[in-house]
Amino acid sequence: MTDPWVALEPGADPAERARVLRRAHETFTTAGTVPRPVRSVVAESWRRSARAGVGPDGAARVELTDGDLGAYRAEHPLARVMPLFRELMGTFAADGEHLLAVCDADGRLLWVEGHPATRRRADGMNFVPGARWSETAVGTNAPGTAVAVDRPVQVFAAEHFIRRVQPWTCAAAPVHDPRTGRVLGAVDITGGDRLAHPHSLGFVQAVARAAESQLALLDPPVPADEAPALTVLGRDEAELRLDGRRIRLGRRHSELLVLLSRHPEGLTGDELLCALYEDESVTPVTLRAELVRLRRLLGPGLLASRPYRLAAPVESDAGVVERRLEAGAVTAAAGAYTGPLLPGSQAPAVVRLRRRLADGLRAALIGCQDPDLLAEWAHAPWGEDDVEVWRALAAVRPTAAVRSRLAALEAELTAPVG
Repeated sequence: MTDPWVALEPGADPAERARVLRRAHETFTTAGTVPRPVRSVVAESWRRSARAGVGPDGAARVELTDGDLGAYRAEHPLARVMPLFRELMGTFAADGEHLLAVCDADGRLLWVEGHPATRRRADGMNFVPGARWSETAVGTNAPGTAVAVDRPVQVFAAEHFIRRVQPWTCAAAPVHDPRTGRVLGAVDITGGDRLAHPHSLGFVQAVARAAESQLALLDPPVPADEAPALTVLGRDEAELRLDGRRIRLGRRHSELLVLLSRHPEGLTGDELLCALYEDESVTPVTLRAELVRLRRLLGPGLLASRPYRLAAPVESDAGVVERRLEAGAVTAAAGAYTGPLLPGSQAPAVVRLRRRLADGLRAALIGCQDPDLLAEWAHAPWGEDDVEVWRALAAVRPTAAVRSRLAALEAELTAPVG
């Protein structure tokens, strides 16, 4: 292959390539080895799919329906560029008997449009709005894999991990937030063998770039009076968005803002000393010096004293997860959880908050018994050794890979010390 991201080069025989891939897929699903003709991007995706416990005879699950789906789509950033997607891809999809699909950053399909007969066929494999098509749910597929590897990818025939999807070919490209760079989702074209061409991959990539440009034009400058927002999940140093600025905070300042944002009534100096320092020899002078530096960094007006408090509400991503859990929206809470709260912090109060948030989400995931949500937690860095989650996953998705990992974790727990 000249380009490893292209499934089929011009001049290649699609039927012969499909036969080779079917044999390779059978070899992998029975023996666990990937034969040489399989592209590296597909081989790596197959391995990720197997580690996630996806079976080759599985199927996508519909997570959002009716009003929930409509509300979620209306609020999603990609809703603003759906007219552009339809303008650039709608005729191509309809005339070519293809489908235009758009997913979110979790691989959940938001829109599936195109040729009516092709849509009816796709319904049979749950390639429908509201269904989750992430790699952890259905294995290798263009929208799910494009989100997973954050780059355009084409998937042809038996390169798909699930057998019922193997008659299809698709190409997808991730779409990013032009301001933050984070992945918002992916745009996909799905159909038959005619899509197994480099042009289809270049086409969706160009559409994705056009969408990002459109989003940049639609996004107004950040208002100077926008409510401050704090990002603390999955990072040791928090980021504060304030008055159109992005301020990266040091570790101690991150801890201070986490605590003050959760106590709008304010905290005394003694309360902050107990919350922040394990070492009782730390003096109030040290704390006051940190607060002076923080006030200088934030600018006038946000940090007040007597008691120490924030003069305006500060939203945090940890608070978003907590509210969604309280509302019973487990899928939404898991989607907003990007990692432990300030994982490097040893401040006693932050450690308690971090543990309480993670334990609350774990308990909700175990309670809802959703195999896809459990798999995502179990394969995240913070969940790979979480034996309780692995036990819950084994109960609802007892694949060989899941049982093997659980057995290894339980063996470690029962092994004698030393």
